[in-house]
Amino acid sequence: MNMQDFALPRFSLRFFPIWQRHWLVWRKIAAASIMGHLADPVIYMLGLGYGLGSLLPEMGGMSYMAFLAAGTVCYSTMNSASFEALYSGFARMHEQRTWEAILNTPISLDDVVLSEILWAATKSLMSGAAVLVVIWTLGLSHSLMSLWMIPLALLIGLVFASIGLIMTALAPAYDFFMYYFTLVITPMMLLCGVFFPVKQLPESAQMVASVLPLTHAIDLARPLMNGAIPPQAGLHITVLLAYTLVGFYVSLVLFRRRLSK
Repeated sequence: MNMQDFALPRFSLRFFPIWQRHWLVWRKIAAASIMGHLADPVIYMLGLGYGLGSLLPEMGGMSYMAFLAAGTVCYSTMNSASFEALYSGFARMHEQRTWEAILNTPISLDDVVLSEILWAATKSLMSGAAVLVVIWTLGLSHSLMSLWMIPLALLIGLVFASIGLIMTALAPAYDFFMYYFTLVITPMMLLCGVFFPVKQLPESAQMVASVLPLTHAIDLARPLMNGAIPPQAGLHITVLLAYTLVGFYVSLVLFRRRLSK
């Protein structure tokens, strides 16, 4: 065991040119990328919102459409960050060998991993903001408090990019990511209150949901949609930041061990 693998991260501004490189590459496929990340959550939101909304006129003190919209922003942001950190991140690290080329410069692995997290969070921010534009266009929220969902989308992106990179560091091939989406992302989407209140679940499931990051994200987003300050906002933000920092550190350690072999 190499103790250097467990050293604390060392940051520099050298991460920015890597982030900028990802931005320039993405600009070439921006339209298709935005459509792909926007269509799926909006279809879910409109389909379930209008369909179940006629049967459930109100939930959690708001219309079911508005209730679902807040969860959709978080779900969309989570998915966008996860796909970027897993599939695109793995391609750059393993298939395209972009990381190898970058690491032959004075840039360190710490900066490469940080840039991957920040880029995935940037894409998730764009995805969440696009869903918010749809929400405002439909008149589902009229409060200026809902603007706080924009930095919240960035924070959610940081969380799931950090966690996703742990899977990328462990993955032998693309197929490995199906375990993560099937066993982590999908159950989280169902347990954490995207489609219905967590309190409707059995007590044991509520306990599981209470420690999952998506629950804390939605507990922040839903009051903001309603123009209210989220209860226990400090706790929720702290939990999300903790997931981000721990996820970043664990993924960095795993990448150090993987790339040193």
